[in-house]
Amino acid sequence: MKKPKVIITRRLQDRVEKRMKELFNVDLSSAEYPISKQELLSAVKDAEILVPTIGDKIDASILSAASSKLKLIANYGAGYDHIDIKTASQRGIIVTNTPSVLTTDTADMTMALILAIPRKLREGHEEMQSGNWKGWSPSAMIGMRITGKKLGILGMGRIGQAIAKRARAFDLNINYHNRRRLHKNIEKSLSATYWENLEEMLSAIDILVISASLNSSSLYLLNAKCLGKMKHSAYLVNISRGEIIDQKALVRQLKEGRLGGAGLDVYDSEEVIGSDFKSLKNVFLLPHMGSSTLEGRIEMGEKVIINIKTYLDGHRPPDQIVPSML
Repeated sequence: MKKPKVIITRRLQDRVEKRMKELFNVDLSSAEYPISKQELLSAVKDAEILVPTIGDKIDASILSAASSKLKLIANYGAGYDHIDIKTASQRGIIVTNTPSVLTTDTADMTMALILAIPRKLREGHEEMQSGNWKGWSPSAMIGMRITGKKLGILGMGRIGQAIAKRARAFDLNINYHNRRRLHKNIEKSLSATYWENLEEMLSAIDILVISASLNSSSLYLLNAKCLGKMKHSAYLVNISRGEIIDQKALVRQLKEGRLGGAGLDVYDSEEVIGSDFKSLKNVFLLPHMGSSTLEGRIEMGEKVIINIKTYLDGHRPPDQIVPSML
């Protein structure tokens, strides 16, 4: 039986690539970062199955150029807002993702940021690296204790619940806002308080974590008005999608001292990162590494392979995305 042509847009873990070569007719990539639009156009014209990652913007213009042979886009990643699911569906192209396997790693990194910003870990590290540290001082590097503080979680899906579970161990008071309220048994197990009104929750909490998915209702949800509801001493952590926050409004809040600080692993614009965030001392910036563990990356690859194999066997892939899910 002829092996299907699978094109991968980015370099993956060796173990994953080896298994794909055994199973499929694979075009591997040496690219570490997003490929160009022209390279994407070439890929969709030649592939029967495309394996993209975040950063590969597969919009209507890309899909309109796709060959009729392209029947499956097996995304390497849980997020899929970079793929035009509706247009893909109209063209008879199945789209899958890799949910669940990133939950633990992302929740762990979130806790690292929750600790890093209030406790001034960036400032402490920079002082030690600079050689300027002159010894312990009772008035230096004064941060905020997180024990007993109110944590607000925007988006209480798998990752949000994993964050809440970890946060309870630090005696944080768990609050959340979600499109749908959780079952009362889940709320009880997490000791979580539901807020139907987001702005009311924002005004009450000390730390905000964004773990919501990006969609039409969450796009720039945290605008200047919402951010203005937060306490001046509050901290914000975003491990979801940069486009949920109005980043220019966030920069203004931080510069003017109307927010205690921010820990960010995702961004809306590289231009904003370069021109504003780098100059601020009350931010902790990470290069979208919330899920960057060897175990997680291999599990993502294994999910991609399972989705491809299940499709080729004539069955519905376990992680198929349909427009009704959006």
